[in-house]
Amino acid sequence: MTNKVVDFINLHRDRYVDELKEYLAIPSISALPQHAADVRRTAEWTSTEMTKVGLQNVRLIETPGNPVVYGEWLGAAGAPTILFYGHYDVQPVDPLDKWISPPFEATVRDGEIYARGSADDKGQIFMHFKALEAWLKEAGTLPVNIKLFIEGEEEVGSTHLDTFVQENRDLLKADVVVISDSPMFDRGVPSICYGLRGLAYFQIDLKGTNSDLHSGSFGGAVANPAFVLGQILAQMKDKGGRIKIPGFYDDVRALQDEERAEWKKLPFNETRYRKDLGAPKLFGESGYTTLERVWARPTFEVNGLLAGFTGEGAKTVIAAEARAKVSMRLVPDQTPQEIERKAVRHLKSLAPKSVKVSVQAVHGAVPWIAATDHPALEAAGRAMRRAFGRSPVFVRDGGSIPIVPAFERALGVPVVLMGFGLPDDNLHAPNEKMEIEQFLKGIEASAYLMQEPGSSSTPTPRVARRSRR
Repeated sequence: MTNKVVDFINLHRDRYVDELKEYLAIPSISALPQHAADVRRTAEWTSTEMTKVGLQNVRLIETPGNPVVYGEWLGAAGAPTILFYGHYDVQPVDPLDKWISPPFEATVRDGEIYARGSADDKGQIFMHFKALEAWLKEAGTLPVNIKLFIEGEEEVGSTHLDTFVQENRDLLKADVVVISDSPMFDRGVPSICYGLRGLAYFQIDLKGTNSDLHSGSFGGAVANPAFVLGQILAQMKDKGGRIKIPGFYDDVRALQDEERAEWKKLPFNETRYRKDLGAPKLFGESGYTTLERVWARPTFEVNGLLAGFTGEGAKTVIAAEARAKVSMRLVPDQTPQEIERKAVRHLKSLAPKSVKVSVQAVHGAVPWIAATDHPALEAAGRAMRRAFGRSPVFVRDGGSIPIVPAFERALGVPVVLMGFGLPDDNLHAPNEKMEIEQFLKGIEASAYLMQEPGSSSTPTPRVARRSRR
């Protein structure tokens, strides 16, 4: 039966791309209040699509934030249950002028579909929709039970999801959770992710005077918040890239020698990596390789700066206020709460009395790492091998998916990160894309996974690489 299912997938590939374009056209930017109606419209589109492919009990479930979309097919008596998770919200598109084609008008160029959400995460959850459709159209049934749980707040930290999962444990009960929201190791190298970094995200606000001041009339009399902000941020790292927040590294779990040795075996071309990024030179914490830095070491990064006049031409002002948005990626066994406490205390200690400083924690996520010898991961490995023609490798990922540890805590089942993006898909950046062949192979892999979950008759994959977000 699987061959017929795969034939159905290949027969309908052009239709899948056209349908995905419709999904990508809705600007479901959860971070921007002006798109609240678009976010809900995307939830409704998701619900309609889940019903069309044959899922039952499909509904929108309200939360204090954006609605969750739930659907199920539970007709395989005695078979395991897979819970597929994904998110329908997307990142903002700034800077808009860097997009070659409009971010919400999906455009195919050179075998790749360009649009916000194509890889993160609409394109990847759509793969599971189409795999389910293929099974139900060809076989009239599924070999396993399926639940789908698609949320709309992942890009703003999944603020309400911990509570939702805890309160809906019976509804979401499953034998394994499968998430497709991460990249593969490389083109042609399928991967299963076993580790994610956590996150602590802050906004730093400095206020100097009641309003902007003429820099000639008042320059030299008051502190410039923009300049003070620059001085504070410059003190957060030393020249070797090590973060100077007191106690920041106290709970960092050391990399295992075996893990480091496995990563060194990978065909990672640092020169190509640098050139693909357009970086004159790579930089990071001394004493670690590039892969170790992006997978298993914590960071402090400035994500945005705002102060004074930023338009064309000149305006000679001393800004009254300055603002920075910063994020820290965390690793086991750091926690957002402890890092927030240490970071806020340190940031405030660096601010002079000539400005007022406030630090607001925006959102956080705990780091996650999984055992690599669970039968569910092996079943996913077999599905990936059947679709891509080679066994997958185990990877860690530099990004954060806040719901992953929440699933483990609440449901007590393994989480499998089975992603189909590529490292150069420009997630969170202009010109986000998804390779169409990856999209179609992802549908196949999802269809294969539904046929053989939970078995452990093959060796586990080896350990591997590559970064996200």
